[in-house]
Amino acid sequence: MQVILLERVEKLGQMGDVVTVKDGFARNFLLPQNKALRATASNKAAFEADKARLEAENLERRKEAESVAEKMGDLKVVMVRAAGESGQLYGSVTSRDIADAVTEAGVSISRNQVVLDRAIKTLGLHDVVIRLHPEVSKTVVVNIARSDAEAETQFSTGSAVTGGVSDIEDDFVEEETVEELFEEEAPEEAVEEVATAADDEDAEKADA
Repeated sequence: MQVILLERVEKLGQMGDVVTVKDGFARNFLLPQNKALRATASNKAAFEADKARLEAENLERRKEAESVAEKMGDLKVVMVRAAGESGQLYGSVTSRDIADAVTEAGVSISRNQVVLDRAIKTLGLHDVVIRLHPEVSKTVVVNIARSDAEAETQFSTGSAVTGGVSDIEDDFVEEETVEELFEEEAPEEAVEEVATAADDEDAEKADA
């Protein structure tokens, strides 16, 4: 099917381009989302007559998107999820989850703006592209960890934390607690019993 693009579509073309696409892609995506029109004679004429307005509206939306991208800066979001020692998540992180996290961070986006080929299923730092406009994208860092402490470690090391959760927690055990595990003093009652036994043995030797 031939269509007229009403906005830039990645790997297809720019606004106003007439391109050939698969019928299913046109019917299920381009046409219902108003990204294109069927390339009929009447639609071509209508587009040319309305081209100046469409370009002006697109320019305004792009400026707004650029402003949002600047506001986002080097955005990083933390998502706490359960995972095994290998770093594999019990479940997955989807585009909807990421959209919710970015929105909670102060930038309202929809899941359709999250460019994600497949759900994320591992711990670590993941670069995810947010498409704010057909011509403006922003990359955010999604930090998936089993706890806030692990997230901090992953930010500082730049790599995923694997192994048991206790691997992180052990770093924060107080020194005196560790000492108690290996140098615990014997109870006073036990000390007294040892002393009494020694005295009795000395007495037996003296009698002999």
